[in-house]
Amino acid sequence: MNLTLEALQILDAIDRKGSFAAAAAALDKVPSAITYSIRKLEEDLDVLLYDRRGHRAKLTIAGEELLLQGRHLLNAAQELENRVKRAASGWEAELRIVIDGIIQFEDIIPLIKEFEQQACGTRIRISQEILSGVWETMVSGRADLAIGAAYYGPDAIRMQGEFQTRLLGSVEWVFAVAPQHALAEAAEPLTPAILQAHRAIAIGDTGLTLPSMTAGLLSGQDTLTVPTMQAKLAAQLAGLGCGHLPRRLALPHLRSGALIEKKTSAHRPPEDNRLVWRNANKGKALLWFLQKLQDPVVQRMLIGN
Repeated sequence: MNLTLEALQILDAIDRKGSFAAAAAALDKVPSAITYSIRKLEEDLDVLLYDRRGHRAKLTIAGEELLLQGRHLLNAAQELENRVKRAASGWEAELRIVIDGIIQFEDIIPLIKEFEQQACGTRIRISQEILSGVWETMVSGRADLAIGAAYYGPDAIRMQGEFQTRLLGSVEWVFAVAPQHALAEAAEPLTPAILQAHRAIAIGDTGLTLPSMTAGLLSGQDTLTVPTMQAKLAAQLAGLGCGHLPRRLALPHLRSGALIEKKTSAHRPPEDNRLVWRNANKGKALLWFLQKLQDPVVQRMLIGN
């Protein structure tokens, strides 16, 4: 290969400093070494990089392209060096977190800001899945930590012993409808027979290979399936259907009268949501998050009632 990182660094320095002499001083080299390196690079590539006809050498079109793309390579090389150093120190290059739909991203922001203060260089990648989709993301290796995973996971996963889980918190549910909904004035408690005649708003399970998970739906009930918890809330506020919502999410709307709480004969009990991670993962970023997620204040922030 004719290109070297040193040659690209020289090309970059010439452009940043404005001349061969200034680049030589910045790189602690003699000017003749800079001139030789550029001429050698031109010979190796069989391309003219500088137009030397004027008082001051200027990059040719080929030289400008090499400088542009070369800077990408220099940045990538620096990032690779940093990642190797982070790996040696125990910090992951990247921590992938999947959150269940029960978790609001806005509630995680303070945790991310606090993590940034570690200045460890670990990149955080956050995705969101629903129900079995969270477990599927962990099984496929697309995430290192799951926050808010529903239930204990499929039996096949629990039996593998590959994952550890820990209770994050329990979600209290409230059955709610908009004031204009037909059930708003219905006598309580609402029976399954009454509920079955009305459309339910449900969040779609995003899992593709694991058995789907559902909760609070009746067999044969008309259903409007939406992608997120916020979409479910919006649909119920609009009177498009009925269903259970996390009490902490519904509470402001219950107080304002935009939603009405209705008692049902089949009460939906609080449900456990969990943290999930691999036994073999001992990275410092993961351990930092696991420690923070033990804090009751953080748990209430994410999933408390």
